[in-house]
Amino acid sequence: MSMSPAILAREIGFSYGASRVRGRILRSLNLSVAPGEVVVVTGASGVGKTTLLTLCGALRSMQEGVLHVLGRNLRGLSIAGQCEVRSLIGFIFQSHNLIDALTATQNVVMSVLDRTPIDEASRRAAAKLVSLGLAAEVEAFPEELSGGEKQRVAVARALIREPKLILADEPTASLDDESAGMVKEAIAQAARTTSCAVLVVTHDARIFDIADRVLRLADGMLVEA
Repeated sequence: MSMSPAILAREIGFSYGASRVRGRILRSLNLSVAPGEVVVVTGASGVGKTTLLTLCGALRSMQEGVLHVLGRNLRGLSIAGQCEVRSLIGFIFQSHNLIDALTATQNVVMSVLDRTPIDEASRRAAAKLVSLGLAAEVEAFPEELSGGEKQRVAVARALIREPKLILADEPTASLDDESAGMVKEAIAQAARTTSCAVLVVTHDARIFDIADRVLRLADGMLVEA
């Protein structure tokens, strides 16, 4: 029996601005992402890639269409329901958003303190950082890390939650080839080993090789790239 899609979007529309000058950025957009599938969405700047990602992450309110994420209909979903959906998602953004006062390990631990005892969380966090090539940086503070190292800490923070869905916004765009390769492999491994669905929006063609599908967002709709 086939599994339900992790993301199922039908006729999604979204506009910005006041009623008289609304700028339509998504129109009649359709998308399906299956568990274990890696889908990459590319397209020019400003076409709505991040808007699509934030809608799928229940970080932005729906306007038009139907969007089911991890079995929940996001249209009109309560605040509590939105929080529940977000708890199942691993978010990776281009801006790492680390807490400056915490070490790399502590930043990762914070992601699972709501569900895991601190000793176990610390062990898992350190192991995840080591797997991303950060063995020497587990006790380093963000100011002591390079941009690529900070981004890998952010990836560890997302993956330690063992999410059902990964939403990644330009996860490799600012990284050198070595760091980008580690991030790509970590994302691909999550999809392979835990059937985590992955939706990546990016300009970076280096990530295309882990994709099951590459789509292009243009004129508010998705087409095969």
